[in-house]
Amino acid sequence: MTEEGLLLATTNQGKIKELEARLNSLPLGIFSLKDLQLTQIFPEEGKTFMENARGKSLYYSRYWKNLTLAEDSGIEIDYLKGAPGVYSSRFAGPNATDEDNLQKVLQLLDRITPEERKARFVSCMVLSRSGRIVTEIQEHADGMITSEKKGQEGFGYDPIFFYPPLGKTFAELSSDQKNTVSHRGRALDKLYTFLLDNFFP
Repeated sequence: MTEEGLLLATTNQGKIKELEARLNSLPLGIFSLKDLQLTQIFPEEGKTFMENARGKSLYYSRYWKNLTLAEDSGIEIDYLKGAPGVYSSRFAGPNATDEDNLQKVLQLLDRITPEERKARFVSCMVLSRSGRIVTEIQEHADGMITSEKKGQEGFGYDPIFFYPPLGKTFAELSSDQKNTVSHRGRALDKLYTFLLDNFFP
């Protein structure tokens, strides 16, 4: 590939949509792993979100001459001692759907008190170029797990993640509302400012 642009090192369409929406005002072409057409996939075996994000960013940046952005994110639930954590996308098994993962969490938290339902979404982003890290960003959003799904927007655990300041789950928020307060939205704000200051002054 020879195009100038930013490679989004993910195949998650929900993430791609949110990343593109925040960054598309920059004078920067945005590409995904589909454009890279690699047969090899980075194995996510890190013990932390940042470790996975760092590994993905450095791995794919070796196949892309410009900037590569990798993000690893997920949900941490106090009652489950931080789980699902880095296993958020495969909590119910290696081929689990979003619904499978969500239902497993609801089952594990069945009949516990609201005070025990504290949780947080975490987003770690790593920007690299040619096998070298350019910057790292980490953000989070605090909330709690509901006892049932609410809302039709978003993806992943959004329907059961209640955000107290707005009194709604992430799945009950519009894309613009969610991106203003979410873990990924906050991280993207920092990334946007970094890119603007360092690459498009």
